[in-house]
Amino acid sequence: MKLASILAAGMLLLLSASGAVAQTDCKELVPPSPWGPNDQTGATNRVTPAVTKAAAAEIQEGKVVPMSYPLVDGVPLFGTRFTKTILTATSLAPGASFGENELTYMEDTWLSQSHVGTHLDGLGHIGRKDCYFNQIAMGKYITQNNMTKLGLEHLKSFATRGVLIDAVKVLQQSGKFKGNSACKKPCVDKGTVLTSADLQAGLKMYNVTLREGDIVIIHTGWGDLFEQFPAQNATYNSGEPGIGKDAAKWLADQKVVAVGSDTWAVEVIPGEDPKEAFIVHNLLITDAGIHIIENVRTDLMAAEASRTNRATFFFNMTVPRAVGMTGNFVGIDGIR
Repeated sequence: MKLASILAAGMLLLLSASGAVAQTDCKELVPPSPWGPNDQTGATNRVTPAVTKAAAAEIQEGKVVPMSYPLVDGVPLFGTRFTKTILTATSLAPGASFGENELTYMEDTWLSQSHVGTHLDGLGHIGRKDCYFNQIAMGKYITQNNMTKLGLEHLKSFATRGVLIDAVKVLQQSGKFKGNSACKKPCVDKGTVLTSADLQAGLKMYNVTLREGDIVIIHTGWGDLFEQFPAQNATYNSGEPGIGKDAAKWLADQKVVAVGSDTWAVEVIPGEDPKEAFIVHNLLITDAGIHIIENVRTDLMAAEASRTNRATFFFNMTVPRAVGMTGNFVGIDGIR
């Protein structure tokens, strides 16, 4: 009886402790959304009809510049992520066609995690402990299949002004450029921290001032290694140039909608503080509701900016409104 009482007391203590862990006070870890306690949309709230209308003025030539990489097996993938394409050609066998017109068809399956290739990080992707954007205790809102809060279905439009910042040119002009010999074209080497001063120098280079609702795309040249897949996959994944905490906080203050780059994490890897894991993701996504877009193709737009001395464009991105998902591959066109 005494043993049973001890065991019961121990079980109650364990349940009490686990309950305490589960009940994180998210108000101490994450700021509230400026769009209210029920907001699950984040910075895309800033893409109002007026913002989209103003951004349409960027279309001067009607030239469409691709800014996403094709989805194909073999590209660099972070960690244990995978892709596999399977073609199903069910009706090509003799006698398998349909109708007098002998219609045939083919279908395929794309097996993959959502965070591969050119993709968007949603608000349900990154948190502190179990606390996510807008102080949501995410542990209460996950099922075996998806999240019941902060899924991509809550996104609004990304039809807004895009602004390219050419970090290669910025660092070359400042004398701070350090490249990587594996790149066929100039690229900023991994571990290079891009500061708010670097970003502002990039804007000044093309006489641009950020506006609320903009999307900032940073060209580092690191995407050259992505394009060499699979030969340079290990080098591409070994680290990257990117923004540091100072730049992330500055971008959040500018009230941008998203930050993208031709790298797999947008932020500098290795990070500024080895004790912190992907801290820029926390600052942008968790704290500010600002989306991150990874593996963006930036070289063509950088060339356009250099050719025309204009670094702004109409940003057109298609994002599947996938219910309960943390992110997804995207198609991006910059229209000039």
